[in-house]
Amino acid sequence: MSSTIARWSAESCSKVATLERNCSLRDVAADPQELEGTLDGVLGFEFLEIGDQEARARFSVAAHHRQPIGIVHGGTYAALAESLCSIATFSTVSPEFVAMGQSNATSFLRPVSEGTIEATARRRHRGRTTWVWDVDFADEQGRLCATTRVTMAVRPAPVL
Repeated sequence: MSSTIARWSAESCSKVATLERNCSLRDVAADPQELEGTLDGVLGFEFLEIGDQEARARFSVAAHHRQPIGIVHGGTYAALAESLCSIATFSTVSPEFVAMGQSNATSFLRPVSEGTIEATARRRHRGRTTWVWDVDFADEQGRLCATTRVTMAVRPAPVL
């Protein structure tokens, strides 16, 4: 079983899973610039727990997460789901393999316009070439806001 604690946001970072040229996990606390300019960094995602069966992350709703009518944009949910599942899968299959999103389908159940949204991903299938995850998003009151099914493609790591 793999378990790595990961935390980062646009303002700070500590131990996180990140891809180096040799596909290893490493500590980027010494260089918070690692996430600057990435989608995860721009959106301020904070990864709380990364494991091979469950992973958790969150973000605090800000203006850049909202669509024009003031609720969280669906792309924010989809982006966090795919990032969370990619990191969790990669942290288990590397360095021999890489993981990348193959399918991402999100259903929106409750609009959110402020507060913190927490995502919990649970692995449903661990195959040789695909993993399937279900991600539930909850607001600060613990109410289910959205759910995503993510299929990850697992492929041999490129020789670098």
